[in-house]
Parts: sequence; structure tokens; C-alpha cells
Amino acid sequence: MAPWLARIMAAEVNVPSATTIQCGMFNDTANLRVLISGRWTADTASGTRRYNRDNEGQALFFGPHARRMPITFDGSFRVIGLSFRPGAEHAMGGILPTNSMDRIFDFDAIVGHGRLASRFDLDAGHEAWADRFEVLLRQFIHHRAPPPPDPVTLAFDRFAFASPEAPIAEFLQGFGVTQRTLQRIVRRDFGMTPKQVLRRARVLDMASQLLGVTAPDETEALALRFFDQSHLIREFSHYFGMTPQQLARRPNPLLRITLEGRQARRLEELQRIDPAAVKPWRAEPA
Repeated sequence: MAPWLARIMAAEVNVPSATTIQCGMFNDTANLRVLISGRWTADTASGTRRYNRDNEGQALFFGPHARRMPITFDGSFRVIGLSFRPGAEHAMGGILPTNSMDRIFDFDAIVGHGRLASRFDLDAGHEAWADRFEVLLRQFIHHRAPPPPDPVTLAFDRFAFASPEAPIAEFLQGFGVTQRTLQRIVRRDFGMTPKQVLRRARVLDMASQLLGVTAPDETEALALRFFDQSHLIREFSHYFGMTPQQLARRPNPLLRITLEGRQARRLEELQRIDPAAVKPWRAEPA
């Protein structure tokens, strides 16, 4: 599944039943999530939408985000999801990022094969949910036999992880592709221009550092990607609607989950950690 799938995740957030938490989500790739329990309200590009109001489980397809998507959840929730690699939607014949950016779609309504949540044992636990999602995706890939994503897309994805502060010309020279070709492919598979992809990557890495989900030895390098403090504040205001300090002070359970998954994939793509290894931010101090 590696050519199409970035990660499989399962998460559970427990809060008092009468609690409402205003949080947010920021994904740089498309995601398919099954909200097993819990009620969410999201401010999407299509307007404010409410999900799983009957609390019976709802499958949702999230396009990638150009900015933080505000999400409110009422009480506890349990969610499982697949995070796709850039270009997987085009390869699989799905909704392209140009049409899904900052939007959420009712996956069950699109597919029309019943409720995806009904294919999971809701009491089985995280590992069983993740294993079940893997089985379902393998079945889909075996049936559809999609081609892998464009190699230009995969290479640019790694470039954005490794060197988001570098000029586009560096990638063009190293990969041997024309600027027009890069613009066309990245626009199709990321939903934005190459420069916008790199700019988003810089601020996502810095937000991850503020929330404590980056490798400790990267702290200085991530900060140096910004010209000065004013530049950093402007970028955070644009992408998160708040300053870095405001972000760090807020409760961010959903945002932290999504950023942690992205950072794990980033370090794996750059071969800095093994996928089975304990992530640096979870490791016990020596």
C-alpha cells in the first residue's frame, strides 16, 4: 500500500460529557476518517457543517488544507483514518485536491455502499480498527489496481519535507523537469502551486515544534527558515489565524494528532527514523 497510503491512525479523546472544545485540524494530504463516536462541527470552504449528529458512526473524506480548519467537538470522540500520499487521489480516480481543498465530503453518500463504520467492530480497540482499515484498503487496491502516483509528485513531497526553504529552481535542476510541468503536476496533486506547498510545509513544521511533536535536534533549524519574528507571526496569522504564542497556549488535541502524524511521516520519508521506532518526542529522556 506504500505508493498510495501515508499512514493509518486511530485516536481517542476523552473529556467530560458536557464539554465542548474548540480546536482545529491542518492536513497537507487528503484523509479518509471514520468518526466512530462523537459529534464534530467544522468550518469548511463550503460553510459550517455538522457530522455524526446521530452518533452512529460516519465516514468522512477530508481534502487537504490550505489553512487551519476550525473544528468543535462535543464530549469525547473516537476516530480512525487513512492518510493518503499526494497524488493518490488522481491515481485512484478520487476527488482531486483542486476540488476538495478545505472541504469535507460524506464518504458514505459518495460511495453508496452503506455505512463504512458498520464494517468495524466498534468495541475492538485501536489496533483492531487499524488492521481492519488496512484490510479494506488492500481489497480496494486489489480490485481497482490503480497506478502509483506521479514520480514528480512523490519527489516534490520529499523535497517539501527536506528543504521547504529552498528555491524551486533547486528541485527543477535536481529532478530534471521543466517549471511548467512541475506547476501542472503539483497543482493537480497538491491543489496549490509549488511555492505554496513549500510555504505551508514551513509553517506546519514550526507549528509541530511549538506543540512538541518534532525531533528535539531540529528546533533551531526550523526557526531559521523564517527571516525574523515578524515573518513568523505573519505566517502563523495567515495559516492559523493566531500568533505562535496563542497557538501554543490553546488546547489542541485534534491539531496535535494531525501534526504528529505528519511529522512521523516526514521523518520516515527522510529516513531519519524507522517506522517501527519510538518517535523522538515520545522517547524517554536518557
